[in-house]
Amino acid sequence: MTDRVSRRAALAQAAGLAAFAFPSALPSPARADWHPTQTIRIIAPAAPGGTTDLMARLLAQHLQSAWGASTAVENKSGGGGTIAMSDFVRQKPDGYTLMLANPGPNAVAYSIFRNLGYKPEQLQPVSNLVRTPNIISVHPSVPVTSIKELIDYLKANPDKLSYATSGVGQSPHLTAAWFLQLTGLKMPHVPFRGAGPALSAVLGGQVPVLFDNLYPSLPQAREGKLRALAVTTLARSFQAPDLPTVAEAAPELAKFEVASWFGVMLPKGPEPAVLEALNAQCKAMLDRADTQARIKDIGSVPDYGTPAQYGAFVNAEIEKFGNIVRREGLQMDVN
Repeated sequence: MTDRVSRRAALAQAAGLAAFAFPSALPSPARADWHPTQTIRIIAPAAPGGTTDLMARLLAQHLQSAWGASTAVENKSGGGGTIAMSDFVRQKPDGYTLMLANPGPNAVAYSIFRNLGYKPEQLQPVSNLVRTPNIISVHPSVPVTSIKELIDYLKANPDKLSYATSGVGQSPHLTAAWFLQLTGLKMPHVPFRGAGPALSAVLGGQVPVLFDNLYPSLPQAREGKLRALAVTTLARSFQAPDLPTVAEAAPELAKFEVASWFGVMLPKGPEPAVLEALNAQCKAMLDRADTQARIKDIGSVPDYGTPAQYGAFVNAEIEKFGNIVRREGLQMDVN
């Protein structure tokens, strides 16, 4: 799907955890003079309706406003975002094709898929944009109101519940896998091609449990269409301060923390001026009051970083999620 639409807390350095060396040096400000002269394509490796799609459209609107450049957001779902990424690494690193990166295809996929068609070193991190908690919710018909009650229900009814996510290998999927590992429980996974379809399935009662980004689930919970149980960060969300964290539910979950993140990447090998210009626009977008208000609306926080900072952060995420995948023994093929 193609739509025409006429960039913060510094990221933690992860020395010693970096599994791959991203090319990430930021060039001299004197060379930040690149300016697009043709349409910029922003690939959102997910269906419309989730945070990946939203951030792609915010970036597109900003670049059009800042540069007067035509922008196009292209939604390419499937394979947990890996199908879009496999094609993306073959594109020219000229600044005209950008990827809205997220943990699924850019951290989890490297350890989960046997036949993955790309490697981390084929990508150039530009900057992260936002971080957001994940959220665990249930259809109102499920007789639980907390994570502890969910744990107790699964122990008493091991075959009655399944859970939906935005796709195999996405951050919500690994959130669920880690939760089940730590509690020793089982629950079948029902993957969808994006957050929107997964949410629709749970709202419709086809799947009882949902692991999702905070947005778009939280508005549905506020309207009573879902029952929110917990957020997955160690701290409660400022958007839902009454909603407990997973870590509060049980001793075995005391260190449980997962956040989704959404940033910008290029194919490997851009000109230094292209990399710097795009990084500068990521920062400019996140500095805008209207962008900050929209990000706050979805319960996220701005998360700008230099290419080096973003690369180090992504490498640390690859290591973290790789450990979860190895404990799960989850290996599969992209299909």
